[in-house]
Amino acid sequence: MDLLTTIENMPESVYLKLKQAVELGKWDNGIALSNEQKSTCLQTVMAWQAKHLNSTEHFTIGSNGQIIEQSKAELKREMAEQQIIRFNSNDF
Repeated sequence: MDLLTTIENMPESVYLKLKQAVELGKWDNGIALSNEQKSTCLQTVMAWQAKHLNSTEHFTIGSNGQIIEQSKAELKREMAEQQIIRFNSNDF
């Protein structure tokens, strides 16, 4: 089975475990990831995200493996559509 087929069929639960391992630098059982494991897990996580997540991040990887960069105008338009809550330091 090749990597793309593996990524397509990988359950979200496996992706989440790999993502957590990359973020923490260790497996669930506390054993540290080797440099090779970190690299492989990170590549797998990025490939899964590109295939399964419809990301609206400024800089991301598309499902075809190409790097996607949004323009400044696109980012401004998205920000204008989002509701932002602002607080003063006196509010707390």
